[in-house]
Amino acid sequence: MTNAVPHKYPMSDFKKIIVPEAEIEQIVSCTAKQISEDYAGKKLLVCGILKGAFVFVSDLVRRISIPAEVAFIRASSYGGGSSSSGNVEIAELSNLTKYGGYDILVTDDILDTGNTFCRLGEFLKTKGFASVEFCALLDKPDRRESGIFVKYIGKKTENEFVVGYGLDYGEKYRDLPFVAALNEKIYKNN
Repeated sequence: MTNAVPHKYPMSDFKKIIVPEAEIEQIVSCTAKQISEDYAGKKLLVCGILKGAFVFVSDLVRRISIPAEVAFIRASSYGGGSSSSGNVEIAELSNLTKYGGYDILVTDDILDTGNTFCRLGEFLKTKGFASVEFCALLDKPDRRESGIFVKYIGKKTENEFVVGYGLDYGEKYRDLPFVAALNEKIYKNN
């Protein structure tokens, strides 16, 4: 993460940087350390939610110091815009039933309404996992609609539309090495 390519977008696209690259690195390292301690001696499956969590999951699993397998699932409540639709669609991309008895850690880029994690929790409880827990890089508690418990939260953030480090707007900005609040003129005019 330290030698990231400079971003390709004008700084005027952003109101401010919410989580700089160095802070992301610290969050990932601290989260990985805690996960390693909590799951020592267990069979761990880190399951990332595509597309937003792919960067976070990649960095996280490389820092987890215990054996962990990786899977991905697609679950989305966004229709490509800037707000949640409330409808969660799930597409199982990995054969999760082969991980029966594993502890699964569902990992996402951002915890917003909590509806995606709630729906995934219901779905995954039928798959034979020893436990189902959740991890999110960012948390917007002001947007919460469900009472989901998330075991690992990287950082709480204000209710702003954020991009970078896997988070996107219209498939852009995922490649930023930091998380920034997107300037409203970008998403309000579309």
